[in-house]
Amino acid sequence: MIMNTENRVSPQAPEIEEAIIGACLIEQRAIPLIADKLRPEMFYVLRHQLIYAAILAMYHAGMKIDILTVKEELSHRGKLEEAGGAFGITQLSSKVATSAHLEYHAQIVHEKYLRREMTLGFNKLLACSLDETMDIDDSLMDAHNLLDRLEGEFGHNNHMRDMDELMTATMTEAEGRIANNINGVTGIPTGLADLDRMTSGLQNGELVVIAARPGVGKTAFALHLARNAAMAGHAVAVYSLEMQGERLADRWLTAASEVSARHWRSGTVSPQELAEARTAAADLKRLPIHVDDSTSVNMEHVRSSARLLQSQHACDAIIIDYLQLCDMTTGQNNRNREQEVAQATRKAKLLAKELNVPVVLLSQLNRESENRPAGRPELAHLRESGAIEQDADVVILLYRPALARITTDRESGYPTEELGIAIIAKQRNGETGNVYFRHNSAMTKITEYVPPLEYMLKHAK
Repeated sequence: MIMNTENRVSPQAPEIEEAIIGACLIEQRAIPLIADKLRPEMFYVLRHQLIYAAILAMYHAGMKIDILTVKEELSHRGKLEEAGGAFGITQLSSKVATSAHLEYHAQIVHEKYLRREMTLGFNKLLACSLDETMDIDDSLMDAHNLLDRLEGEFGHNNHMRDMDELMTATMTEAEGRIANNINGVTGIPTGLADLDRMTSGLQNGELVVIAARPGVGKTAFALHLARNAAMAGHAVAVYSLEMQGERLADRWLTAASEVSARHWRSGTVSPQELAEARTAAADLKRLPIHVDDSTSVNMEHVRSSARLLQSQHACDAIIIDYLQLCDMTTGQNNRNREQEVAQATRKAKLLAKELNVPVVLLSQLNRESENRPAGRPELAHLRESGAIEQDADVVILLYRPALARITTDRESGYPTEELGIAIIAKQRNGETGNVYFRHNSAMTKITEYVPPLEYMLKHAK
């Protein structure tokens, strides 16, 4: 049964709005208490919106606020008569005797505003749901975005905590790590023991940037992380802007089996390899991984999609492949590419904090890294924006010395055949250093690095 809301009065509290504005007019300490809690559009009465907008602008400009200065500001804006005239302003100042209950009054006005927004938004969604010409996916996305916005509005004032609350939360979190760590891994395991040792796994709320030049193996490394996370029971959302989902599946299949990547790609697999691929596919089907291979994806789409998955308990980690392919259109013509990349990176970090999951963001390195001795990359080679380095909690630079025709790695002394190095160039909460891994020639399998027998015999004491 559809409820008729046409004749219902919108949620409102005009008298409380008057009390708030009256307090701001007569007490200097009133507006600082609510400036970050109420916006002009949250007031139901238009003239209250106009007066509060003037008061808020004056406060941000550092101007003195009283009846006379607010009248002058409204007159300057050409809004004095619309706001009730000089007499109306003076009358409002008599509506309150103290600002003692101001924050509680602001909470009531904020709640009424949210209820009006809910009514408006849900009515629009109802109309869309009844209109069968509307795409159902678009309607569902609109519904999710509405709830997302309302939740954000509802919680936007609740981030300030005193030390009592903060230390209690910190100790609860620490005790959880102590109780739940597995061999020192408190986050999502990576499948590489040294990487887990140095990072304690992929941590909730952190932005992990994995960067490399094209062809070094960013996607292969990310797929390795996704598969290992899923095998450990963690749901992973993969946003692939570069490759089709089926191509990612090809790589997972060859990583999970002994099928030759060249045979699989060329369609020349043997009956034994095909049987093995089917077995691997059956195992992979059970993994909690979701893949979005849309060709045009922006960070808003990733956020909305990931929030939807998380509401279904299907998003413990996010992988985005890769940053420079994200749709960064903002509608602001004065933004350059570096600013757009910086904004996208910042949104990825905010997404990690908001959903409290690790976000793995792949990124390209610039060509200058190839001119370094042995082609070894550094943080400065992150392409297009220093903001990537600034926002990331962890930066991992992938390096394969064999691609630079080097036969022995200078730092480790290891032979470079099938040698990969994950350089932890930055870690906000831990150590930096090198993690060595082994890869096959097709870069489909990544495993722990074990030096060849010849090396171990040569270096045996």
